[in-house]
Amino acid sequence: MLRLARTVDGRHMLGDDRGFVPLSSADSSLTTLRDALPVAAAGDLPTPEGASVTRVPEEHLSFAAPLERPGKLWGIGLNYADHASDLNEDRPTEPASFMKPATAATGPGGPIRLPPTDITDRVTAEAELALIIGQTCSDVDEADVDEVVAGYVPVIDMTAEDILERNPRFLTRAKSFDSFLVFGHSIVTTEQVDSLDRLSVRTVVNGEVAAENEIRNMMASPRELVAFHSTVMTLEPGDVISTGTPGAKRITPGDTVSAEIERIGSVSSDVVG
Repeated sequence: MLRLARTVDGRHMLGDDRGFVPLSSADSSLTTLRDALPVAAAGDLPTPEGASVTRVPEEHLSFAAPLERPGKLWGIGLNYADHASDLNEDRPTEPASFMKPATAATGPGGPIRLPPTDITDRVTAEAELALIIGQTCSDVDEADVDEVVAGYVPVIDMTAEDILERNPRFLTRAKSFDSFLVFGHSIVTTEQVDSLDRLSVRTVVNGEVAAENEIRNMMASPRELVAFHSTVMTLEPGDVISTGTPGAKRITPGDTVSAEIERIGSVSSDVVG
C-alpha cells in the first residue's frame, strides 16, 4: 500500500507496507503532502524504493493528521439506508451534506474531547471513509472522479445528537466542536484499492462492533459524492469528503472509539471529558 503521512514533528512522509521515508527523499520537488496530492491523483507518486534513505518502520514513528490544515470538510448524513432507518429518518433523494470547520479536525489518538454536559450530554461517534481531493476541479463527470481524488483515509466523526434533535438547523453546531473529526494516520492512494464497493466500514466502541456495512450499500457512492459536490463549488487539493457512516454509538469519557475500513486502515481515539 502506497501511503502519504505526516509525523507529529512535522515531517511529510511517503510509505508502504515496509515503512516510511521523507517525501522529499523520494522526489525533491515534493516537500509537503499538499504538493503530493495532485501527483497522487494523477497516479504518478514515486515509491519509497527510489528514496535516498532507508525506510523507517511504521511502529517507530508517531503520526499526526495527514493534512496540517485540511481544506473544505464535507460530511454526508444518512448515506446508508440502514442508518437512516435506525434514526427513523426518511431516505434522502440526494446527498444530505453539511460542512465542518478545520478546527474540528484532529489526528490519530485524538483524544476526542467531549464538551461540558451543560452544552451537550449525548455525543455519538461514527466511522466513515473519507476521500481526499487531489486536483482543483468543478463539474466533474462521475466517470472521471478517479482523476481528481488523491486517496482515502478512515475518520471518526462525532455528533452532539441532543443539540441536533432540538432543531435540525443546529446540525453545523452539533458537528463542529473541537476534536469532532479524527483522521487516520495516512492517506492510501487510490490505485492501491481496486474497488471500494465490497469493503466494510465498522464503528467500534470499546472493542465491540457497534455498526458495520459495505460501501456498496451507500445511497450515493463515493464517485457520485465527488461529482455532485463539484457542481456546488470548486473542489481543491486538501478538501475532504467524508462519505457517511453505517451507524453511530453514544460515547462517554473513558471509551475508546475506532473506525475500521478494510484495506484502507483504521484509526482509534480515547474519549475524555
